[in-house]
Amino acid sequence: MTKYNKIVLASLVFALATTGFAQEAANANNNNAGLEAIGKGLALGLAALGTGWAQSRIGSSLVGAAAEDSSKLGQLLLVFLLPETLVIFGFLALFLI
Repeated sequence: MTKYNKIVLASLVFALATTGFAQEAANANNNNAGLEAIGKGLALGLAALGTGWAQSRIGSSLVGAAAEDSSKLGQLLLVFLLPETLVIFGFLALFLI
């Protein structure tokens, strides 16, 4: 990850975090609604982003390995599907928040 990407990501996180604090004073019943929404979005969004990044690297290796020996395709497919559990955990965290 380049320095530019880190700066953009950090500024995006801080920009989203400030919207959680910019609530009206009249909403005294649930002061954390904005932060809960940010947490839910980050839980699912970062889980999906991590899964996509992992599967992109695994997928390219899987194609090369399957081209050499197609008898191991079932085992390789299982390894390809393992990161998908990250999205399931992110979806579960979305409902737990």
